[in-house]
Amino acid sequence: MTEFLYGAQVNANGIRQHYLRYGGAGKQPLVLIPGITSPAVTWGFVAEKLAEKYDVYVLDVRGRGLSESGPELDYSPAACADDAIELIKALGLTNVILMGHSMGARFAALAVARGAQGISQLVLVDPPVSGPGRREYPSKLPWYVDSIRQSLVGMSAEDMKAFCPTWTEEQRALRAQWLHSCYEPAIVRAFNDFHEVDFHQDLAAVKLPCSLMVAGKGGVIQPEDEAEMLTLCPQLAIAHVGTAGHMIPWDDLDGFINTAFELISAGEAAQ
Repeated sequence: MTEFLYGAQVNANGIRQHYLRYGGAGKQPLVLIPGITSPAVTWGFVAEKLAEKYDVYVLDVRGRGLSESGPELDYSPAACADDAIELIKALGLTNVILMGHSMGARFAALAVARGAQGISQLVLVDPPVSGPGRREYPSKLPWYVDSIRQSLVGMSAEDMKAFCPTWTEEQRALRAQWLHSCYEPAIVRAFNDFHEVDFHQDLAAVKLPCSLMVAGKGGVIQPEDEAEMLTLCPQLAIAHVGTAGHMIPWDDLDGFINTAFELISAGEAAQ
């Protein structure tokens, strides 16, 4: 397993952006955008495994973790996608594998649709396919808001069990430690955008190698969604992690890593 290298901050897209780096020089860069309430540090155990093959940068999306936050910021999908575009540019990265989980997958697709440079392929991990006129995202807003508000006054791993009953104590403890850094208005905006913004139009604009990892037990992406996404993005490669829910690495880390490596290899062969 590759050890954590360092955390750092850079001013990009007009804000302070924080990231964690694993893996190091000499490997192809992989930039990972986490989901709606996942500060970068909570993906550390995943990044360590990905870093066996790649130079991994895990982002703190604005309004989360150690990146800039507060009421003055724009939390729109366009602003968050541009953060990734400008961070990659500021770090001078090229030939980047851009991977996003859930909300982060939507931002990653939008970044490519908005003309991100230096991206060699896109890996989408169980993105919400909700949107105008579509079925709702399975999770509900109070699940996020109630847990964030509890974390602001102090929260233990035991307290987190009410929200994440299947997670290990270590996983729950880390989430309880960092959830307070998720700025509630940013999370509410992102959740509402799941239903008010059509991700599919961004996917249709993706022309580079693209893959989709589907959580077999997540309930987010159904077979009919896969068929529609293939119509919009014919080069899309699809793989399933049948044993996992939406938080795939938390349920099946080996399944996530093996599937990610397979999808990335397939993307390389398609270039």
